[in-house]
Amino acid sequence: MSLFEGSPLAGKVALVTGASRGIGKGCALELAAAGAAVYVTGRTTGAGQHPLPGTVGATAEEIAAAGGTAVAVACDHRDDDAVRAVFDQIAAEHGRLDVLVNNAFAIPDELTAMLPFWEVPISNWDDMMDVGTRSAYVASVLAAPVMIDRGDGLIANVSSSGAVEYAWHVAYGVGKCALDRMTADCARELRDTGVSMVSVWPGFVRTERIDVAVDSGVELPPSLDLSAAESPRFTGRAVTALAIDADRSRYTGQAVSARDMADAYGFTDIDGRLPAGPLHDRTG
Repeated sequence: MSLFEGSPLAGKVALVTGASRGIGKGCALELAAAGAAVYVTGRTTGAGQHPLPGTVGATAEEIAAAGGTAVAVACDHRDDDAVRAVFDQIAAEHGRLDVLVNNAFAIPDELTAMLPFWEVPISNWDDMMDVGTRSAYVASVLAAPVMIDRGDGLIANVSSSGAVEYAWHVAYGVGKCALDRMTADCARELRDTGVSMVSVWPGFVRTERIDVAVDSGVELPPSLDLSAAESPRFTGRAVTALAIDADRSRYTGQAVSARDMADAYGFTDIDGRLPAGPLHDRTG
């Protein structure tokens, strides 16, 4: 059932990248609940392919079980041809794209190890820049002309307050800072087209990765309070509220937190709480 009255996104088409689990899945569920037909991409198509639970097919099945419409498409966002094929499929089947959520992100094992940059593989840089920053750029390049032709659209980049403060890993912060810079500069070039681009910052999110870590005995840093964590659907609600808002252009080019959007649009998390939001929002 949609948090938003009626089906405000009925007739709209959305694409959420990296939607096998976590925030991408949360965005897909919320957009579909608001009435959009949602395409979900990811590399995990079968059980056992990934150490964490979740597949793109399972996300699409959950949406269908709730009465929504979803199409699962296997896609490695390092492969530009595979990404282009996703957009070609959407064009062939719908002839439009109204919402793009750039969420695909490669998380190296060392991300949460809290090691200094000289002690982690250099490949970590490529992992996070190729799938996370570059992949968002590629998908945006392919989405923009379709949206511009219709004079309307939203590109939401799932970013992080790591863009402005230290978080996890040097390459992680650099990638998120670059993503927010891309949001600002793309929005400048998209002005007067009707297409908005916004970076959305989640707070601390209780994803499958966090649950598996806790179940295996990993101690979270004191700053990460599991009882106060956001659900993955909280960011989804922020993106969906932006997609519904005909005046969303007031946020274009900006980085906003999901909590900012909850305050602006009046929604809560799935348990009725208002999470605290990113640490940066709380400390300035």
